[in-house]
Amino acid sequence: MDADNTAARKPSIFIVDDDPAVRDALGVVFRMEGYEVVGFENGDDFLAVARDGPPSCVVLDIHMPGRSGVEILRDIDAPHYPTPIFIISGRGDIPTAVSAIKLGAFDFIEKPFDADTVVSRVSDALEKTASTGDGGDYAFDAEVFDGLTPRERDVLRQITSGASNKEAGRNLGISPRTIEVHRARIMEKLGARNAADLVRIVLSNS
Repeated sequence: MDADNTAARKPSIFIVDDDPAVRDALGVVFRMEGYEVVGFENGDDFLAVARDGPPSCVVLDIHMPGRSGVEILRDIDAPHYPTPIFIISGRGDIPTAVSAIKLGAFDFIEKPFDADTVVSRVSDALEKTASTGDGGDYAFDAEVFDGLTPRERDVLRQITSGASNKEAGRNLGISPRTIEVHRARIMEKLGARNAADLVRIVLSNS
């Protein structure tokens, strides 16, 4: 672990990547924006402190020696982790990124990336998530919705309010492609065959 300590002030970022160049580049730009940064070179070091003191956000590489990003998402129970986890995925590795989202990742960022862009994406996501969670027009407290993760419920609120994938992504601080993944997952869980079917399920259970 390349940090002097793990006592992070908020807003704080945990960067988990075996490449020191990536950790250093992201660390510099995040610190310039006022974030406290803690870097981890492997998943085991991250997991050792992740549950005790969650940061404001986690940036996690999907491919690392030893414990992979996918394994970390499972081990930490990502859907119920209190802060968003961004996955860093190599270009052309979209199936793996989609799997990560299904396991609870908040969003994914494709390599090669610009460090400033990553900071912008994370900052925007933190701002958006801080302003959501007020319940919207639907509580989704019926038993039929029990299988949805908190993020899927956020996406479902956007869908039922009539937002497009692009609008929903902008409102929640995630990419339209990630909205598509969540939408497909929601429809699968609720047994909806199409968008109209999904709306009928929501209206009949709200």
